[in-house]
Amino acid sequence: MLETLTDGFRGVRLKMQGQTQISEDDISEAMREIRVSLLEGDVDYGVVNGFVERVKEKAVGEVVKVKAKTKKRDTMKVSPADHFVKICYDELAGLMGPVDVELEYANKGPTAIMMVGLQGSGKTTTSAKLAKYLKTKKKKKPMLVAADTYRPAAVQQLMVLGRKMNIPVFSLRGIPPVQLCQMAMQQATSVGRDVVIFDTAGRLAIDDTMMKELEGIREATNPRNVLFVCDAMIGQDAVRTANAFHERLALSGFVLTKLDGDARGGAALSIKEVTGVPVKFVGVGEGLDRLEEFRPEGLASRILGMGDIVGLMQDFEDVVDTEQAEKDAEKILKGDFNFDDFVQQLEMLKGMGPLQEIFEKMPMIGDMMPKGFQVDEKELVRIRAMIDSMTKSERRNPDLINDSRMKRVARGSGHGIKQVKDLMERFRMARVMMKEMGRATGLMGKMPGMKQAAGLARLKRQGMSMDPSMLSSLGEMAGADGGMPGMPGMGMPGERKKKGNPKKKKAARKKQRAARKKNRR
Repeated sequence: MLETLTDGFRGVRLKMQGQTQISEDDISEAMREIRVSLLEGDVDYGVVNGFVERVKEKAVGEVVKVKAKTKKRDTMKVSPADHFVKICYDELAGLMGPVDVELEYANKGPTAIMMVGLQGSGKTTTSAKLAKYLKTKKKKKPMLVAADTYRPAAVQQLMVLGRKMNIPVFSLRGIPPVQLCQMAMQQATSVGRDVVIFDTAGRLAIDDTMMKELEGIREATNPRNVLFVCDAMIGQDAVRTANAFHERLALSGFVLTKLDGDARGGAALSIKEVTGVPVKFVGVGEGLDRLEEFRPEGLASRILGMGDIVGLMQDFEDVVDTEQAEKDAEKILKGDFNFDDFVQQLEMLKGMGPLQEIFEKMPMIGDMMPKGFQVDEKELVRIRAMIDSMTKSERRNPDLINDSRMKRVARGSGHGIKQVKDLMERFRMARVMMKEMGRATGLMGKMPGMKQAAGLARLKRQGMSMDPSMLSSLGEMAGADGGMPGMPGMGMPGERKKKGNPKKKKAARKKQRAARKKNRR
């Protein structure tokens, strides 16, 4: 997501690290690189020029001295790089905001929400996502209206999605869209539905017939919200199209879709600045729960390669029992966890959304990940198959698993012995790493999986490098085309294993044999 933009800003930030002051030449060079990354990211030319000038004006001539920690009191370290990033962050957030994600509701009768946009932008799916959002988050009683009468597939799709969410869908064959929407408002009143969402028709390009029809629906139903569903992957064309719709329909907000794809992200940065209309929601996945309230600060932070802690915490709180999670975290970060714990934590992560997106929100991860890393979620199936092929005692006490047991696990899971050995090696390394990171402290110290992030810098300083074939704590064992330090399963290529004490090794083997005998009894 937004890789072109992120790479440009991250490169500038890394170049400025270690400098004790900001000079005009430094700023000019940095802004040239940022200008290129913004234009390559398909940001509107005028928006780019305005952003660059504002950042340059604030940054040039300012000298930020590095403050050091003293014995008497700790002072925050502020480097020129930190200061420059802060200026960029503020300007990026200001470019996309301020934003009001609240929808306007009618004082009496059902509230009409009109979804508009070009064909293929994701209107039908977004309409269903919005209905689920209103039902689960706002405790509303939505009704969907299949107003795209020109495409039977769109009507059928909305029907299927409505049944899946247990939300009614209003549809009548042979009725013109304007009349259909009027009838839907009357039906909603009679059955006690308080929000009506019109999934209107789109075209491959703007035409007068389509716009007149949409104007007719607007006049007949007086919607309190007209939301333009915008495909972020079409770049600057999205902004031009949005302007044309705004002139005819007076839009009240945007929904950006496909920000989880290969979008360069230009629409996200340009659309508010050019039209003056706020972005209210973003679609970040195919699932019906993958619609998020737009947070300019979160997106600005991710563009700068700093993750999005607030967004990550919100995802976490949606799926996790915090009290139990704290207990689990305390156990895991002592290095005391087994395969049952691993599966439990993995299910928690999966509930938070796609692993790729979760890692992108983690702070400091961007600087440590290889460019273009991708999570292979199919690897989760292979890992789970191997774990399911273990006995209960083996899952609870992985130290029981010797060579003969590994062969049995390999046969039972349909994998090779090498894959099982790799899993065991990564798992043992994970326990060591988690115990090390358990000593980390900080703002996120109580969040499972996030306390590790506070220890990333310390681990990096200690010379622990990443295995490019690994990903992360739970994610690395889930597989990825990249490496992530500070999580279970992290390898340390090039590091020689220290020879242990022979007496201690012998005692450990004796202890393992005793445990196996006890388990057999």
